Amino acid sequence: MREAGSHSGRFVTLEGIDGAGKSTHLGWIAARIAERGHRVVTTREPGGTPLGEHLRDLLLHQQMTSDSEALLMFAARREHLELVVRPALERGEWVLCDRFTDATFAYQGGGHGVPLPYIAALAAWVQGTTRVDRTFLFDISPEASQMRLAHAGGDARGADKFERQDAAFFARVRDTYLDRARAEPGRFRVIDAARPIDEVRARLDALLAELEAERSPT
Repeated sequence: MREAGSHSGRFVTLEGIDGAGKSTHLGWIAARIAERGHRVVTTREPGGTPLGEHLRDLLLHQQMTSDSEALLMFAARREHLELVVRPALERGEWVLCDRFTDATFAYQGGGHGVPLPYIAALAAWVQGTTRVDRTFLFDISPEASQMRLAHAGGDARGADKFERQDAAFFARVRDTYLDRARAEPGRFRVIDAARPIDEVRARLDALLAELEAERSPT
């Protein structure tokens, strides 16, 4: 997350429901950022640190209350910010993160019903003045998402507990993501993830150029 005015790094996050295709494009985006002459750190949430990866395993596979999920997400996030994100941004690097706080609003809030003001309070505490520069929201219908997950995963026993949720859950998650995009149009760029890969990447390339062209923090 960026503290306004402190450095030239950029914090870019990728969001979307499971099956939207973030992982398909993550490495390509990182390579394009590097080709543009920027040092880039690729990371993910939950995860990104030894503690975060341990908590990720619990969050994806251990049954727990929705409130506990949200709290553990922010515990992992605080560690991630302190050890990975902020140091990279202070070095002037670009940070490319697979999911961040928007995912907690969407999954634990929209999906599981944790009150959004509670999540907002945790975000304010954990993140402080740090902000994401740009969020690429990969948007796809829950029906298309489930078809992709079924095709990619095969046996549902190999899926994590979020991937095993039904279409109604993913509809709520998607709606929350889109609500957040409408509320913050300056930060979000919504991408039609149902389009062919080459079209999605052309759109992403244009959006990276747009972000690069914006006035650097001073």
